[in-house]
Amino acid sequence: MAISRRRFIGNSAAAMVGAGLMTTLGTKAFAQSQDTLRLAFAARGVRTIDPAKSIQGADEWAIIHIHDLLVELPLGHFPENISEVQPSLAESWTMSPDAKVWTFQLRKGVQFHKGYGEMTADDVKFTFDRLRDTKEISANRVLFDNIADVKTDGPYKVTFTLSQPDPLFPIGPLSHYSASVISAKAYKEKGKEAIEKDPIGTGPYQLESVESDPSQGVKLKANADYFGGAPNIPNMQVMYIADTTARTLALLSGDVHMIEGVRSPGWVPSMQQRNSALLFDVASPGSFFTIQMNLQVKPFDDIRVRHAVAYLINRDEIAAAMSPVSQRTYGINPPSYLGGFTKDSIPEEVRYDYNPEKAKQLLGEAGFPNGFSFTADTSQREDYSSVMLIIQQQLRAGGIDMKLNIKDHTAFHADQGKGTNTMYQRSAAYPPVPTQAIIEQLSANAEVKSDGSGGPNFSHYGVAILGIDDLLGKAMDEPDLGKRIKLVQEIEVKFLSDMPLLPISDNGYLVVRSPSVDLGYELKSGYAHWRLTKAKFV
Repeated sequence: MAISRRRFIGNSAAAMVGAGLMTTLGTKAFAQSQDTLRLAFAARGVRTIDPAKSIQGADEWAIIHIHDLLVELPLGHFPENISEVQPSLAESWTMSPDAKVWTFQLRKGVQFHKGYGEMTADDVKFTFDRLRDTKEISANRVLFDNIADVKTDGPYKVTFTLSQPDPLFPIGPLSHYSASVISAKAYKEKGKEAIEKDPIGTGPYQLESVESDPSQGVKLKANADYFGGAPNIPNMQVMYIADTTARTLALLSGDVHMIEGVRSPGWVPSMQQRNSALLFDVASPGSFFTIQMNLQVKPFDDIRVRHAVAYLINRDEIAAAMSPVSQRTYGINPPSYLGGFTKDSIPEEVRYDYNPEKAKQLLGEAGFPNGFSFTADTSQREDYSSVMLIIQQQLRAGGIDMKLNIKDHTAFHADQGKGTNTMYQRSAAYPPVPTQAIIEQLSANAEVKSDGSGGPNFSHYGVAILGIDDLLGKAMDEPDLGKRIKLVQEIEVKFLSDMPLLPISDNGYLVVRSPSVDLGYELKSGYAHWRLTKAKFV
């Protein structure tokens, strides 16, 4: 169920923040920034604004404004069907009857930033050839493995040939930020390292600078010649403020206009009390929060231990604690998506309702009647650490002592991407394409690698033990969407039986906004980022 924009309006009151600081939010506080929209996110600095390599959500806000995709999803919500997909760099497209050949007619006259010339089919081909290059791209590459070939026909026509049919190709891989089209000329001139902090796109904003002070982040300037019309606000700054108190104060004082909210117990009500005029934008279902157990590390190689962990984790309790942005999940796809299991539809044998007695029985059978201990890394960011601290407490009911090593969010991602963890967490948004999260987190092709060249299959499922790859192949070969969904549900039952991964909850992505900013549309669902080209100060 989509959660639309939430407005908490009540009596205006002064808010007590930090050590006795009293502040009132109003139009006066924000009057100083009428030419620059400032956003602040929970990270310590830019990792990369190369769309193909980015895995840090905060960076995506700059990426989606600097670059364009071939197609766009509707502003404010995921499409309910393929007909809702909007033109962008592509003006039109056709699909072959077998859903394996997609041809895109490109928009003419689109210019890359900073004098890098017209965007053509050669740039599109370069972009997607690079995305599929095993020597170049790691984390996001698996999303594009189904592309067998990309051919150009003149400067304005591109044809994708897929290995397997995909009737949702524009909603799936092509809607992901990593599919942003880049300038082949700029990439070749600058090199792959320089492009990470100096990208050239065609988007509504162009990069002005990456600031030397990590907290000041990325400054963007409106593209006056943008084919979709120049943004309403001339400048944008994507800032990085990891500390929650500092980020909150920046919003309340008017230094920034929008901040990444905190998906942790009690945070939204506390912000309501601080100032009732704040606006809360929630993109639902938001991030799919899952944990994966490393099948190559004892005792998680024992299926009884993995099942015990599943029975000890009370997902209803977690979702309630994270209210109002969280909802319990039963499979990897949320109940609101095609094929997503609900409380009533999931098979009983893979429900894993909270049952500590069953967990203790399984641990005894596995040789751990008194439990065991292990160490896991987590991020200091609240939506990671809050959930993992709850899970830590829940595991103790079965005698399992999970010692948490809390890391800086950026460092956590870097280490996790090299397979250094034991119980992994992933918080990632996906479009309503039932195979996409499965491909990225459970396919053997997405296995994490120690050199960082792999994907987010952190459990080594499909490598350490037989996985779902054969079933996934059948699903991807099936052009009929109804039959494909039935195969997806078989995949869900298979991995839930093997338990390399436990879906925990869907945490709607939360941004808290000053009432001085009007988005220009209503936010209901979507990725954990959204374009602000229609935003204006009011």
